[in-house]
Amino acid sequence: MTTIQKQDTNPIGHLTEADIEQIGIELDAIRQEVLDSRGADDAAYIRNLISAQRKLELGSRAVLLFSAFPPAWLLGTAGLSISKILDNMEIGHNILHGQWDWMRDPKIHSSTWEWDMASPAEQWKHSHNQVHHTYTNVVGKDNDLGYGIMRVDEEQRWAPFHLGQPIWCFINAVFFEYGIAAYDLDLGAVIKRKQTGDPDFRRRAKDVLTKIRKQATKDYVAHPVLSIPTGSFLPTLAANFTANVVRNLWSNSIILCGHFPEGVETFEKRSIEGETKGDWYVRQMLGAANISGSKALHLMSGNLSHQIEHHLFPDLPSNRYAEIAPKVQAVFDKYELTYLARPLIPQVYSAWHKVVRLSLPNDWLATTTVKNAPSQLGVLYKMVTGGRKARRAEQAKLEQKARRNQHREMATAA
Repeated sequence: MTTIQKQDTNPIGHLTEADIEQIGIELDAIRQEVLDSRGADDAAYIRNLISAQRKLELGSRAVLLFSAFPPAWLLGTAGLSISKILDNMEIGHNILHGQWDWMRDPKIHSSTWEWDMASPAEQWKHSHNQVHHTYTNVVGKDNDLGYGIMRVDEEQRWAPFHLGQPIWCFINAVFFEYGIAAYDLDLGAVIKRKQTGDPDFRRRAKDVLTKIRKQATKDYVAHPVLSIPTGSFLPTLAANFTANVVRNLWSNSIILCGHFPEGVETFEKRSIEGETKGDWYVRQMLGAANISGSKALHLMSGNLSHQIEHHLFPDLPSNRYAEIAPKVQAVFDKYELTYLARPLIPQVYSAWHKVVRLSLPNDWLATTTVKNAPSQLGVLYKMVTGGRKARRAEQAKLEQKARRNQHREMATAA
C-alpha cells in the first residue's frame, strides 16, 4: 500500500467533484437523523453502562481480597480485566470524544471525565481528537501511523531500526497505556529536538507522572495492602498487573484493526490542501477499517469495531454506530468504494502482517525467493550497514527488480 495519489489505480479516481460533495451531503443526512433522535434511551444506555462497570470493578476488587484462593483469583482477575476494558473503550474513549456532552450532565462530560489510564485525559484529547481525527492517515501529519516507532506505510522512509518493529509493536501492546502516555507527550520528538527543558513540556510531563503515580498506588499498593489480612497481597498484586496487561493487549489490538490492516488507504500531505467537507468524509471512509462480529464484541471494543462510522461521526453516541452502519455501507456501495470490514482474527492478522512486511525495505519480500534468498540477504545487509546513500541505491535496485518481475508475470499471463 502507498498513498492513493501514487497508486497505479486511484481508488477514488472515478469520483467527480460533484460525487464527492454529494457523498458529504448524504453522510450529513445520516448524521442529522441521529442528532434529531438522541434522547432518553441513549442517556439511559450510558448511565446504566457506567453503573454496571463500577459495580463490576468494585465486586471484582472485593473478590480479589481473597485471591489467595485460586478460583477467587481467576474470577476477580477476569472481572477486573473486563471492567478496565469497558472503562477505557466504551466509556472513557467515547465520553472524551464529547459523544455524551449533549446530556449536559457534568458527571458524564468530556471536560470533567478522567479514566483508568496512564495518559491524562486532557493530553489524550489533544493528540487523539484534535490531531489524529483531523489529519487521519495523512503521511507526515498523522502520527498515529505507527506512533513514531513503527513504519506502517510504504511512503514512510525505511531505516535499519524498523527491522525490530515487530518486537517494538509487541512491547508497545503489552504496556500500551504507557506507550500512549509517552506518545501524547510527544516524548520522542521532544528528546530528539533536545527540548526536555521546555516549561510546557515539563508541566505536561509532571501531569503524566502524577497520573501514573495515582494509577500505580491504586493497583499496586492500596488494593494489595487491603488484601494482607487474608494473605492475598501478592495474588492481588499479580491480578491487578494481569488485568492491566489484558486491557492493554485488547485495546491495542482493537486500535491496530482500525487503521493498520492491509487495504486501509493513506494520503499525501499536499492532498488535504483546500480539502472540502466532502473530501474530508471520503478520506475518513477509506482511512479506517471495521471489525465484524457480535454485539458483545462491539461493546468490548468501545464500538471501535465500527471504526469507519466512528471516524465519519466521532461525536455521535457510540451505541448508534451499529444502527447507521448499513446506511453508511450503502453510500460506499453507491459510489463504488471499498467498505473494509473483516472478523477480528483476520483483521488482527492483517495488521500484524503489515507491521512485519514493512519492517523490511519496500519490495524486498516481493523480490525474494528461496533460490535468491542468499543474495537478497546480502542486499539487506548492505542496507543495514550502509549509509542513506547506499540504502537509496539498493532500494532503487529492489524497485527495478520488482517492476521487471511484474512485467514478466503480466507477459506470462497474457
